[in-house]
Amino acid sequence: MTASTSSRLPSLSGEEAQHSRAVRALIQERIRAHGGWLDFEVFMDLALYAPGLGYYSAGTAKLGSGGDFVTAPELSNIFSACVARQCAEILAATSGSEILEFGAGTARMAEAVLEQLARLDALPERYFILEVSADLKARQQERIARLPPALAARVVWLDTWPVRPIRGVLLANEILDALPCRRFAVRASGLHAVGVVTAADGTFSELERPADAMLREEVAAIVEGLPEPLAPGYRSEICPRAGAWVAGAAQCLARGALLIFDYGLPRAHYYHPERHEGTLRCHFRQLAHDDPYVNVGLQDITAWVDFTRLGRAADGCGLDVLGFCTQAAFLLGTGIDALADPDADALSRARWASEARQLLLPGEMGEAFKVMALGRGVDTPLRGFAYQDLRYSL
Repeated sequence: MTASTSSRLPSLSGEEAQHSRAVRALIQERIRAHGGWLDFEVFMDLALYAPGLGYYSAGTAKLGSGGDFVTAPELSNIFSACVARQCAEILAATSGSEILEFGAGTARMAEAVLEQLARLDALPERYFILEVSADLKARQQERIARLPPALAARVVWLDTWPVRPIRGVLLANEILDALPCRRFAVRASGLHAVGVVTAADGTFSELERPADAMLREEVAAIVEGLPEPLAPGYRSEICPRAGAWVAGAAQCLARGALLIFDYGLPRAHYYHPERHEGTLRCHFRQLAHDDPYVNVGLQDITAWVDFTRLGRAADGCGLDVLGFCTQAAFLLGTGIDALADPDADALSRARWASEARQLLLPGEMGEAFKVMALGRGVDTPLRGFAYQDLRYSL
């Protein structure tokens, strides 16, 4: 833990400190088993997903004002209402009858999407939720149980990817940024992989090693498409799992579209010379920082999404890139302005305007977050991408 990070973050309770020690002990044992050095990707995987211990596997509050970060659906139902309008269009265009949401958080988006689809008379027969966290699944079930029975009965939870491909819409909101990634560093002596070691005092620190063949090939493929090579001292991330995730999602889709909402960039912008420290960020109690080795198991660890990788993965598994734009453009295209209630009182109108600004403005979520639609058998243009088409940048 760096002094600057430790001074900024809230102190842990006794229970939290005990939990973090358990996660650290697991990772330390794994480091010993791997000869004293662990690739960062494995460290991140354990910190986030170790059964019963990782950040997304243990029962801690993660989302909303009382958690570590706020997603667009948690910020406002306006976002989910716009998503629902896009879902309705896709369901109608494909004669679809199902929606599958990956990692539904508190189920606030599922709740709001179903309510909006009911108002649009466009409800799917089934709304599947694929959730890996037992704690979040329990919270989702509590929220969905409060819906009218006609809506709640449509929700079905899955523990694994569906065996039968669905016809309709797949939703992935802030899923890919949490996939474990590899980290690399360009040195005068060549490409290095960033790994994790245990210091004498039991804390974690980084140690670089010459890159293996797979990492060298991955980074070479990235550099090949850049206007100039990466200079010595350049550090960043690479997430091969993102392409595999898209391929897995493609197998879940018989006909329809996968909508991906996440913060990220096209490859040429992601690996720009000015972004020489990468995009890795951690979130703990609404504070963002760049030290993944503190509060292990208690904080989120993320990296921005390389949307070029997603587009190329889609090409390789039979999906079309139907659209790519900023979140602001998507919300405008799906008619966010039409969702304002003209009969609302002044306080409600002010609250609505404040939430809309946070979703739309470049300094908030509007530009950093992108939306990508990957589809199969969708022949009509999607309204969410009518205002902006950034596919050329991929």
